[in-house]
Amino acid sequence: MKKHILSTLCLVLIGFITAGQTFEVLLPAELSKTAVDGRLLIMLSKNPVGEPRFQISDDQGTQQIFGMDVEGWKPGTTVRINPEAYGYPVPSLSKIKNGTYSVQVLLHIYETFKRKDGHVVKLPMDRGEGQHWNIAPGNLYSVPKRVAFKADPAFRYALALEKTIPPIQEPEDTKYIKHIKIQSKMLTEFWGRPMYLGAHILLPEGWDTHPNVKYPLAIYHGHFPSDFGGWRTEPPDPNLIPDTSKRFNLIGYNKIVQQEAYDFYKLWTGPNFPRVIAIEIQHANPYYDDSYAVNSANLGPYGDAITYELIPEIEKRFRGIGQGWARFMYGGSTGGWEALAAQVFYPTEYNGSYAACPDPIDFHHYMTVDIYNDKNAYFREGPFRNTLRPGHRNYLGHVDAMVRDMNHRELALGTKSRSGDQWDIWEAVYSPVGPDGYPVRIFDKRTGNINKRVVEHWREQYDLTHIIQRDWAKIGNQLSGKIHLYVGDMDNYYLNNAVYSAEDMLKQLKNPACNCEVDYGDRAEHCWNGDHKHPNYISRLRYHQMFIPKWTEEVKTRAPKGADLLSWRY
Repeated sequence: MKKHILSTLCLVLIGFITAGQTFEVLLPAELSKTAVDGRLLIMLSKNPVGEPRFQISDDQGTQQIFGMDVEGWKPGTTVRINPEAYGYPVPSLSKIKNGTYSVQVLLHIYETFKRKDGHVVKLPMDRGEGQHWNIAPGNLYSVPKRVAFKADPAFRYALALEKTIPPIQEPEDTKYIKHIKIQSKMLTEFWGRPMYLGAHILLPEGWDTHPNVKYPLAIYHGHFPSDFGGWRTEPPDPNLIPDTSKRFNLIGYNKIVQQEAYDFYKLWTGPNFPRVIAIEIQHANPYYDDSYAVNSANLGPYGDAITYELIPEIEKRFRGIGQGWARFMYGGSTGGWEALAAQVFYPTEYNGSYAACPDPIDFHHYMTVDIYNDKNAYFREGPFRNTLRPGHRNYLGHVDAMVRDMNHRELALGTKSRSGDQWDIWEAVYSPVGPDGYPVRIFDKRTGNINKRVVEHWREQYDLTHIIQRDWAKIGNQLSGKIHLYVGDMDNYYLNNAVYSAEDMLKQLKNPACNCEVDYGDRAEHCWNGDHKHPNYISRLRYHQMFIPKWTEEVKTRAPKGADLLSWRY
């Protein structure tokens, strides 16, 4: 009798919990022949124009999104999105106000991976788009519809997935730009399926007419590049309609970008530019648009695969010198962290790191969170009031996003570190593997409470400031003179704070001295790179022309005896 009463009560409670405003979404049989797994997303926008899937952001202009996991969704059936689905910035559908919204649904499709470590995980494999859920080929979506939403538990509305995002066309080779993709043995073994690494390669002027010359390698780290960036062989399009850059408050920034790319082409092919091979790496993976270029328990041995598989293959095919002294790295933001990390973890394989606005290189300043001493990532806690931690600001310090907001957006996009976005990839790279095969959370995504059991793993494996100091006696002779750090003191993501701490540590290094360079841009935002002469909107377009000439002068002081410093300087 008691069991019967409890069962009835449970059914009543379940009915109560699942009651409420509901969108029913159909998976048409013509769009999928098999059952699918993934993250079902529904977006509500107050904008009368445009697609809601392109209107979700961290700032105050964001529109609304809800997400829920689906597994084994059979074609021809429907699923319900109800108030249990997690939302951003409003957490529940039951809290949405009456109004007419543009509504769109999208299914971010997951694949099943049977990894070498024995875990079976479901993740969104990159499909050539750089891990962007709203443009990923193969994802299913609906055409936006204007819906009169009612804040009434009886509200129901039927939608259907209608379209499939088409494949992305591969870039074509030209005289100067080549493309390479290799299957990585290391990554294929780890993931239990074929995994690839790629690169876009800019050949030096005269490469084809100097067949006996071998060249140094300039490695540009950054987010997923669709092709070699900042390169244009023709003057700016005279018919180009000027755009507006909200970030830089400029009209016609698209023409500036084209002009800078064309100027770089003229410089690269001119008489005085150093002759090196420049590359941009493609290493998108099931968690993000790049791997952070290090080995990771959750992502696999990307550091080794890039260093010992991809780069030697590029040098073999395109006549690179093929020695560590003749390779250097540069990049900004994620690319800045990667350039420094790869130099630290592979000190003899690279001969210089130019890291602009690097992601947090000291976890005392994980943006505005101190993972070692803080208890909560979202709040500064006081006896009577908690203060939200800022996550994004402008050069005057005006805040438009909080750390909590950023993470709640990611949680709506995906559970288990599967949002494909910034905080989740830090977690995927830095954390150990959990019992379920997914990254262990560094903090609770809903509450912000920090998991102190994970902190030590982060510190010993990926806190670059700590690692440099800890290992200096072993690697100092191999790193001295190779570290260059640049950051604006009003970096939008507070990345300058970690650089301050790193600089204090680097100055104390002895036997040998670090001989490092650390430079700051006054009131400069993300991603300042050491250029005191030009505004950030210009210098951010000039990484190649800034750092390649700088390294080719510095290498004279760090090249081994007998190294070829002349044949490639024609």
